Amino acid sequence: MSQLSDYRLLCFDVYGTLIDWEGGILAALQPLLATGSRSNELSRKSLLTLYQELESEQQRKTPDMPYSELLATIHPLLAARLGLPSPSDADNQRFGESVGNWPAFPDTVDALRRLATHYKLVVLSNVDRASFARSNAGSLQGFHFDQIITAQDIGSYKPDARNFAYMKTTVEKEFGIRPEEILQTAQSQYHDHQPAKEAGIRSVWIERSGATMGNTDEPIFDWRFDTLGEMADALAWEEE
Repeated sequence: MSQLSDYRLLCFDVYGTLIDWEGGILAALQPLLATGSRSNELSRKSLLTLYQELESEQQRKTPDMPYSELLATIHPLLAARLGLPSPSDADNQRFGESVGNWPAFPDTVDALRRLATHYKLVVLSNVDRASFARSNAGSLQGFHFDQIITAQDIGSYKPDARNFAYMKTTVEKEFGIRPEEILQTAQSQYHDHQPAKEAGIRSVWIERSGATMGNTDEPIFDWRFDTLGEMADALAWEEE
C-alpha cells in the first residue's frame, strides 16, 4: 500500500503528537524552577532531556505505576538533580495531576475530525485512564476515539513491545483490522516509530517543530508531516 488512503486505522500517540506535552511539562515545572536562583540558566532542551531520562528510567522500574503517580514520583528526583529545594508532597501531586491540563496543538481537533471521515482512530498512550479522560474532556474537546488503550490497561509503557502487541490484538478483534492496515501516527521516534517498525506497522511521523523528547539520530518513518493538519490535507488531496 503506497498511499495514506490505503490504510484503515490510525493509532495515535497523544502526548507529543496531539497534545503539547513539552509545553505542558515546562509550564507545570515552573513552580519548582522558581524556587531556585539559577532557574533562568536552564535551557528548554536541558530540562526536557533530564525529564525524559528520569521518566524513562522510572517507567522501566515501575511499568505498572499509573502515569500521574509516576510524574509525582520523579518530580522530587528532578528537583534533586537540578539542585533545587525538595518539593512538598502536595507539590509532587500537583505536578502529577497536571497532565489533564496540558494543551492540545492548535491543529489537532480539526485534523482529527477530518481524519475520522476515513479512518478508525485509536489511542495508544503512555498515560493512565483518568489523566487521558481529563485531557479528552479538556483540550481535546471531547473528541470521540474509536478505541482508547493506555499503559495502565497493559501494565507496561511504550516502547515495550507488549504495548503494540496488545493494540494489534485489540483492533483486529474489535474492527477486523490487520497490522498491515494500521498507521502508527506519532511524534516520538523512541516511543513509537522504532517499536512500531519492530511490530510490523508502518508509520507517519508528525515532526512537531522544536520537539526535543523522543528524538533519535536516525529517524524511522514512511510519511512525514510537520503537523497533523498537514497529514489531513494530504489525505484530502489523495481523495479528490
